[in-house]
Amino acid sequence: MTRLTRELVQAVHPGPVDDQGEAVELATPQELAESLRACQRSRPAGGPVWVFAYGSLMWKPEVPVVEKRRAVLHGWHRRFCLWQWRHRATRERPNLMLGLDRGGCCQGMVLRLPARGVASLLERLWQREMIGRGYHARWVRAATPAGPVTALAFVVRREGLRYAGRLPDEQVADYMARACGYAGSAAEYLLNTWEMAEAHGLSDRYLRRMQALVAARLRGMREV
Repeated sequence: MTRLTRELVQAVHPGPVDDQGEAVELATPQELAESLRACQRSRPAGGPVWVFAYGSLMWKPEVPVVEKRRAVLHGWHRRFCLWQWRHRATRERPNLMLGLDRGGCCQGMVLRLPARGVASLLERLWQREMIGRGYHARWVRAATPAGPVTALAFVVRREGLRYAGRLPDEQVADYMARACGYAGSAAEYLLNTWEMAEAHGLSDRYLRRMQALVAARLRGMREV
């Protein structure tokens, strides 16, 4: 199996690409505040706040985490199904990023946030995950080795303009191999997610297949 490596990614995408931050309209502060309040109102009473991580939150949560557990979420699966035109892409070279879509199951991690200052930590997560209008936030029940926990999950917003649906894996890999933005390349994002899943023993044939497809395309681009 062809493997994605940092050397291969660096050979094709040696640096970031500046998009001037104008590639997509972002949620307003009022939108973010309203959706956060709605999510907090719907939160089941009691207990710590857990967040279900299945992509970059696994390797770059950007908020303090006091406990991590492997977890399985039923009824949702991870898929590159959300259009991205900035961050790790541009309008000229779009990318598809991970979202939780309906059906199946997803092996990921749950992250427990500290109780002190949790409101401000959720605001930081909202600024990161909800700013692009690609997700809905909802409370889900995830299974862990120490028992089930209620966790916050960011699931794909199917009615939104960014939802791409179920594109063929080969087509998704074409987009991902070419895409790069101010935060780096789409291939690097895939590699980080794949490596984290492997390090924690998370079984995901889809990630394994996607990293091989993107690696093959990067090799072809390097050899041209």
